[in-house]
This record gives sequence, structure tokens and C-alpha cells, in this order.
Amino acid sequence: MKKILGIDYGKMITGLSISDTSQVFSFGLKSIPTNKLMDFLDIFIVTEQIEKIVIGLPKTLKNKNFLIEKYIQKFIFKFHRKYPKILIDRLDERFTSKISFYTMIELGIKKKKRRKKNILNQISATLILQSYLAKKK
Repeated sequence: MKKILGIDYGKMITGLSISDTSQVFSFGLKSIPTNKLMDFLDIFIVTEQIEKIVIGLPKTLKNKNFLIEKYIQKFIFKFHRKYPKILIDRLDERFTSKISFYTMIELGIKKKKRRKKNILNQISATLILQSYLAKKK
């Protein structure tokens, strides 16, 4: 089976995660500057067998889209034009940042390191993908 890539899209930093080949577990991959995301994916998609990407869908508690959604839609359009055979799924990402933050506390990550958005985004991407994989089963 091929792998699934999880994306926590941010305006500045994007967190990435990847599934195992059996599509049961999600692993944090890395966080990269969003302006370098497509360059990274161009190389990564060739080296890994990715059949699908799951991108977080940012919603408010009143079920409205956050402003970042327009940037995500632009990314999805660009990605789909370049890679039409790779499926794209969305998953409601409400509370993933809060859960990620509390996860960092539970893991004992020091306050100074918790301020770095790249760790938060990577954990969020892992949560998004793991939630997707759990719903799939």
C-alpha cells in the first residue's frame, strides 16, 4: 500500500506528517516554510509513494472557515494541477493546535522550545493524519 501525507497548512510554516505503508500510524515528518512547500513536495513525492494527502480544514466553533482557508484553496488548486492523480482529502482540524500544545507540555518540552511554531505544526499535522486514519478504519 502507498503512504498518505498529512498537512497542517500555515501562512508561514506548514507542518507535515506521513503514514506508514499499512496506513495505520501517523509520524511527524517536519515543518517547513510554506513558501518552500511545493519545492519540497516536488522532491518528496518522487521519492515516497504518496497516494493521497490530507489537509486540515480550519473551522471556527461556529462552523465558519478561517481566513487561512483561501490560501489553502490556492495551494490545493496548484497541487491538483501539478499532481492530478494524487487524491486530496480534508479533515476538520479544530482544536489540533491546542491538543498539540498540551502534548508538548506532557512530553516535557521546555517553554522556550514550545514557542517554536515548527514543532507545534508538525504535531498538528500528525494529529490531523492520525485522526483521518482512525476514521478510515
